[in-house]
Amino acid sequence: MKIVITGGCGFIGSNFIRYIIKKYPEYEILNIDKLTYAGNPENLGDIENNKNYKFLKKDICDKSIIDDISAGSFGKNYDVIINFAAESHVDRSIGNPEKFLKTDIFGTFNLLEIVRKLNFKRFIQISTDEVYGSIQKGSFDESAPLNPSNPYSASKGSADLLVLSYFKTYKSPVVIIRSTNNYGPYQYPEKFIPLFIINAIRNKKLPLYGDGRNVRDYLFVLDNCKGIDIVLHKGKEGEIYNISAGNEKENIYVANKILEYLGKDESLIEFVKDRPGHDKRYSINSDKIRKLGWKDEVSFEDGLKRTVEWYKENVEWWKKILNRQSYKNYYKKQYRK
Repeated sequence: MKIVITGGCGFIGSNFIRYIIKKYPEYEILNIDKLTYAGNPENLGDIENNKNYKFLKKDICDKSIIDDISAGSFGKNYDVIINFAAESHVDRSIGNPEKFLKTDIFGTFNLLEIVRKLNFKRFIQISTDEVYGSIQKGSFDESAPLNPSNPYSASKGSADLLVLSYFKTYKSPVVIIRSTNNYGPYQYPEKFIPLFIINAIRNKKLPLYGDGRNVRDYLFVLDNCKGIDIVLHKGKEGEIYNISAGNEKENIYVANKILEYLGKDESLIEFVKDRPGHDKRYSINSDKIRKLGWKDEVSFEDGLKRTVEWYKENVEWWKKILNRQSYKNYYKKQYRK
């Protein structure tokens, strides 16, 4: 199988590429990534010389990507596009929504057109549970209406609707995956879990929004990769698949666990002003993908321990990011030190 992966230098994309190369060494992968602030080539440094892996630096909004895929120097007739590429940080979307609309919506449109014109066998859109919005009790299944609360989730929900329209109008072979909050190695330090781990290691304050009682369902990134793999090979065209491990945790619990694993005091937690439109609880039902044979294998406590250890052992990886001026400026603006 020949796969185009967009956004493969990001957190989930890089973990998925490594997973696929290990499990299916005969598969060929073209990784297309713009290398924005969150795209890091070092995430794939261990496989960059693999004969079945190629990298192309390009924006998914660039219409010339079709030439690179069909008649460019790579010269491959690819079978599948898996779209990980996205602006994905809620706080950044509140401050600069235009960038999210361009990448998440127009970028997806450009890829859908490539799928249609080059007759790809499958297009997988990597979405998010955040498109459903908050829920007080119970869990959303795939038929639930979309109710996004911020520009990020609205841009992803809009892209999902566009993807489904291509299935209905053009019979494009599309599938959508909506997973819960991923965590694990190589996650960019602006996100909740790596931010808190790195701050705790450095004895910096852990900026916890509101009262810390917001609930998220956490999914270890390799469990998510296995779910994407199953949808790639067994998923039905035109369908949506939720991926959830049922690890619903309050943010305050996660913060305290991180401090416990690092042997740090709870006094490092600093409650800060809540962000606008902060959803209280996310929860989705994953029965549909479980019927295809998927199951989560990593408990939250074990996954969090493994994640903490990874950041402890890979200090140089995250120090390079923290030393970038773009990260310093964002950190100072967003969080008090």
